[in-house]
Parts: sequence; C-alpha cells; structure tokens
Amino acid sequence: MHVAHLSLQDFRSYATAEVALEPGITAFVGPNGQGKTNLVEAIGYVASHGSHRAATDAPLVRQGAPRAIVRAGVVKDERKALIELEINPGKANRARLNRSPVPRPREILGMLRTVLFAPEDLSLVKGDPGERRRFMDELLTARAPRFAGVRSDYDRVLKQRNALLKSAAAHRRAPGAEVLATLDVWDSHLARTGADLLAARLDLVTALRPLAAQAYEALAPGGGDADLAYKSSVGAELSTDRGQLAEQMLAAVADARKQELERGVSLIGPHRDDLVLRLGDLPARGYASHGESWSFALGLRLAAFDLLRADGDDPVLILDDVFAELDTGRRSRLAGMVAPAEQVLITAAVPADVPEELTGNAYAVADGTVTRG
Repeated sequence: MHVAHLSLQDFRSYATAEVALEPGITAFVGPNGQGKTNLVEAIGYVASHGSHRAATDAPLVRQGAPRAIVRAGVVKDERKALIELEINPGKANRARLNRSPVPRPREILGMLRTVLFAPEDLSLVKGDPGERRRFMDELLTARAPRFAGVRSDYDRVLKQRNALLKSAAAHRRAPGAEVLATLDVWDSHLARTGADLLAARLDLVTALRPLAAQAYEALAPGGGDADLAYKSSVGAELSTDRGQLAEQMLAAVADARKQELERGVSLIGPHRDDLVLRLGDLPARGYASHGESWSFALGLRLAAFDLLRADGDDPVLILDDVFAELDTGRRSRLAGMVAPAEQVLITAAVPADVPEELTGNAYAVADGTVTRG
C-alpha cells in the first residue's frame, strides 16, 4: 500500500498543493514552520479521520476558508482508489470514494492505513491515560474499521449516562425509582458496548507486548525490558469472553453506583482504563529518561506497524521530525528498521537529519510551496 498523489485545498497553510509520491523513501525537507508536517498530517487524516496535532477539525482549515479538502490517490495490490475528505468544522464532514459520495466518512476507514510517529508521541509515555487509550483505539480501528462504530456507540452511551448521573447528583438527594430504572437501562448499554471495546483492547495488548519489547530492544539494546499491561477499572481478573466481560462490567458498575451518584460521573468502563508501560521493574511514566521515553514511544509505533503488516499490506510509515532527536546509534538502528517498508515519508528541517540509509526522493518545502528536489 502506498500514496501515489496528495492534493490539498485550504488545508492548514496550503491554499492548494499537489504532490506526486512514489513507493520507497520520500523526505520533505525545509525550515520549521514552512508546512512539512501539514503534508503528512493530511495523509494521516485520510487514514484515521483525526489529527495527531489537533483535538478538533477547526485548526485544519486555512484561516478564512469555509472548509478544507484532502484527496489521496492510494494504490493497494495494484488497484487504485481516490479518497476525498471534505472537512467542515462545526458540521458533518463528507467523504467520496472514486468521486462517488459515501453515506458516512467512517465507511472509507481502512482504505488507507498509516503509522505516524511525531514528537507529540512522547505523551504516550509521559502523558495522561487518555493518550494511551487513543493509541489503542486508533490501532483497533486501523485493524478493523468497525471499531469506529463501536467507539462511537460507547461514547454515545457514556454521554447519556453521565448526563443522568450529573442530573441526579445536582439534586443532592436520593434518586427516585424512575431515575434508578433509567440508570439500570444505561448500565446495561454501557456494559454491552464497553465489553466489546474492552475485549478488543485486551486482545490488542496481548498481540502488541512481544512486538513492543522486540522494537525497544532493537532501538536501545541493553536498555531494559519494555513491557505492556492493561489496567482496567472493571477489575484485575478479566474474562476473555465478551458475554462474561459484560457481566463483570455490570457488576463493577453496580458496586460503584453510590459513588457515581455522589460524583455525577461514570467511574467504570474503558474510558477509565490505561495501558501501563514498564521498563524493567519500574513504570516508564515518571521514571524513564527522555531518551528511554522517546525509544519506548517509537517502539510502540513500530510494534503497531508490525501488527498491521502482519494483517496484510504494509501501512504507510510516517516519521515526522524524528531523527533530529536521536543519537547516532538510534538514528542508524531506526533507519535500518524502517527502510524495508513499502512507503516511508519523512520530515526534516535540514538534509543532514535524514540518515544516509534512507536516501530516496526529496521535496523542498518553503513559503507554502513544495518543490521536487
């Protein structure tokens, strides 16, 4: 799988941009603030319908423009597809596949798969649990696009349940029978949708563990054993069966009901869980050095790449301003690990930041223009 062409209209700093791409290595080189990351961000957006730099779509639209359009020509198994996303902040986004509208943008998820590593990924190690939950859920969706719907259903149920709990807490008195009966219904919905997401995350972590440990050791030989574990708000001993997981979750919700009614928020479910990262006997968060944290975050992305590759085609690998942060040894080892990928897109401030092992096509990016080198 690779991107053969990228077309932008009113995306970030670009009024328009047309970039032809090929398999292999492509580097976008230019000073900071010139639009390199905007190009790879657009490709990542086509794959995930989200940005690694912005929580909402509004910053993606060029100032003064009503909308942004991103088109990507994708080649998979010698078959070509044109994917188009129209980004409408505050409104529903639209999508087209081969110029034909699709009912919902998420129906084209999976047409392009990417793994993107950027400096923001340090938050996978140093940040809050929400960053690691997002990592897991985006990878789940890349592997099986139906999980976009599962996540949406769970978020909808959670929002409704939280609204009910908040309303009950605001009255500062014991809720009536009608409120409790309604809460019982939402408890069942939460357990059903939550169990589906929880079971998938547990399976994902099991698959990722050896790959992440292997990637970390390859990047930082002798730097310690990297390990992953899933920490669930439901409990420590979790079933692998979805039906039993739903029952466990329903029981945990019942146990927490008094506290939830007092606080006005849902305390049990995948939205409260975490992916625990460890180096040796210590948690990586708070104990790992900057270099160790950087290597661990890279290891997670490389493990995701290996997992997606095992499912079928190579995803497009994007390394956004990565090599300037690495010492000589890690730069060389990382270059050797990613070079065999079908398509690698790199951004760098200066040509010297691109390792010799990754020599390939190059574009100069300056003043909002992209010029073939």
